[in-house]
Amino acid sequence: MSMMPLMDEDQGLPVLMARQAIYTKSQDVAAYELLFRDEQGNFVMGLKDDDATLAVLVNSYASFSKATKAQVPFFLKVTDKVLLNDELPDFPRHLFVLELLPHTQVTSRLIARLETLASQGYRLALSGFDPSDTKLHPLLKVVHVLKLDIQLIGLSRIPSLVQKLKPFNLELLADKVETQEEFRQCLEMGFALYMGYFLSKPDLVRGKKLSGSKVLLMQILQELQNKHATAQSVEEIALKDPELTYKILRVVNSAAVNLRREVTSLSHAIALLGMDQVRRWVMLFLAKSDNGKPTELTRTMLVRGRMCELLAEMLEYQDPMECFIVGLLSQLDVMMDMEMEVLLNEVPLQQSVRDALLNREGQSGALLSEVEVYERGEFERLKKLLPSQFYEVAYRHSLKWSEQVLEAMQG
Repeated sequence: MSMMPLMDEDQGLPVLMARQAIYTKSQDVAAYELLFRDEQGNFVMGLKDDDATLAVLVNSYASFSKATKAQVPFFLKVTDKVLLNDELPDFPRHLFVLELLPHTQVTSRLIARLETLASQGYRLALSGFDPSDTKLHPLLKVVHVLKLDIQLIGLSRIPSLVQKLKPFNLELLADKVETQEEFRQCLEMGFALYMGYFLSKPDLVRGKKLSGSKVLLMQILQELQNKHATAQSVEEIALKDPELTYKILRVVNSAAVNLRREVTSLSHAIALLGMDQVRRWVMLFLAKSDNGKPTELTRTMLVRGRMCELLAEMLEYQDPMECFIVGLLSQLDVMMDMEMEVLLNEVPLQQSVRDALLNREGQSGALLSEVEVYERGEFERLKKLLPSQFYEVAYRHSLKWSEQVLEAMQG
């Protein structure tokens, strides 16, 4: 599906939105935090129901959670003004955690309002807690989740802080966890939840080699790129692993592809879709975890690849498929715990793709950088290659598409 029909059927929103995962100790997704900025990159303060923005959140973003087997809530940042003026829509209690900001003005009226919300079944969180700033301390008796910025506070100060917080029975969320080592340290300190980009960094293992199934995928990719390849020659390689072939066909027959008739073999898929499209689905399985990595990493890779492709179509780039591959494989080093340069020596990819992945060079490399900025919610850093609403719609549709693909991949 190209970008223009997407824009026709789903208008962009007046704000830019992205989501970031909040993880459990086992690195499963416990919740998502929703990030908002207006078109100038400013944080949206005190969203009101008549903006229709919150209604869209419930209907669009929450629907991704409803569609999955494991429904998770969203953390939504709210101001004390919104809470006190009773401007909060009637959210599904189980789908939203209300997150108070560090500049919240703590008053007896606010405390009473929070206690009422808690009694109604809302879960409350507090972000940006500074242990040396006593004005926020009264909130510790009311909120359920406390977010601690480990970079701001410093890891060395956190163990004693955790001890002091124990009487409040709070669920502690370690924020800005940037590396696997920081994750391990926070795990030892007793945090229940984790947020940050630690999953985006490879935990390098010396001398690691690709698994047998990945090597076979490489062989299929190599054949798909051979100008003398035929549907039969590709299928002959794939049938060395019938289970893998079945999984690829299951994805090709899924809602993410939207074919009108069932594809029964890889050669049939190539005849219907062409070599390039089948290469896309083989790439998906190259990006799929087979070593216990969290599903969220695969989801991020899918979203990134699809968003790169959609934006490339809208920008009328010559090869949107290359942008898809660049986005999809941009975290292959993390998935495999191998250096990207070492990996690319084993993956049969053209030079422009290698340059994009290693150095963010060329058209597809620049677009990947733009998508990375968007998914972090750093909207003020966008180069605005397109009007803002195209980014938001492309991101939202990429989320939906990734859920369809994951469902097909996991059976």
